[in-house]
Amino acid sequence: MTWLVRKANHATTSIRQHLGILALHSDLLQHQVENNVLLNISHTLLHNPERYLGKPYLAIVQTSDEILAVAIRTPPQKLILSKAQNMDALRLIAQDLEQLPGSKGPAKEAEIFSQTWQALTGQFYQQSVVMKIYQLTAVQRVSTASGYLRLLTEGDRSLLIKWLSAFLSEIGEAVSEDVEHQVDNRLKEQNTYFWVDSTPVSVASSKQVLPTIGRINLAYTPPEYRRKGYATACVAALSQKLLDQGCHHCFLIADLANPTANHIYQAIGYRPICDWHEYSFISKE
Repeated sequence: MTWLVRKANHATTSIRQHLGILALHSDLLQHQVENNVLLNISHTLLHNPERYLGKPYLAIVQTSDEILAVAIRTPPQKLILSKAQNMDALRLIAQDLEQLPGSKGPAKEAEIFSQTWQALTGQFYQQSVVMKIYQLTAVQRVSTASGYLRLLTEGDRSLLIKWLSAFLSEIGEAVSEDVEHQVDNRLKEQNTYFWVDSTPVSVASSKQVLPTIGRINLAYTPPEYRRKGYATACVAALSQKLLDQGCHHCFLIADLANPTANHIYQAIGYRPICDWHEYSFISKE
């Protein structure tokens, strides 16, 4: 059996052609839970490529009729891995790359890729985040705070920059000039909402990745507004909005080190499905 490695970087046309190949295969959708992050980035690259400042990288390992593994990266972020049909395909992806800050993906795939990367490059790896992917099909009745969901507008730009910077700091990601670029694109895509109780008190973003698949991210509440039910109300309302738009499933990812967030999501109706791990690669001295 012959394995083909399709890869694309730098050229927008090449990236779009390869994303088109993914759209023709059902392999990714068979594991849509594990692949929801990759599907989300693919959707953005197709419909809003200017969202990413760095030149994206995409690799597809396939046979004549089956996709074995996919990897995607939008620098300076870590490499994102799909659910793999054959773990040996991950080695082919690793061999195609020269420098990486780390990897993330379904638990087994992320670990095997990181082990392979260490064997090939001599770089050590360490687990940096352990997360859980949740899936929702119906929003449960929960006690929520007073207020309402409101789409962000250009007038909210400065506040979103402040809150996004705080969110990134809390989850351990570097805050850079890219924050303003991210905010501008969120405003352009019109996918970010405040929960408002006289004033904005919580924020979350959503995206309809495919006609029947939605995703929630950037769920953040400033410390002074926490433990008041605002996050629950915001995420519940936005999840229901996705379902009302035709989504059969909503996904989100939560850091297991944050028990409050995990409790909120499960109370709303999100059910834990699988683990998602992130590894950092340590430069050789």
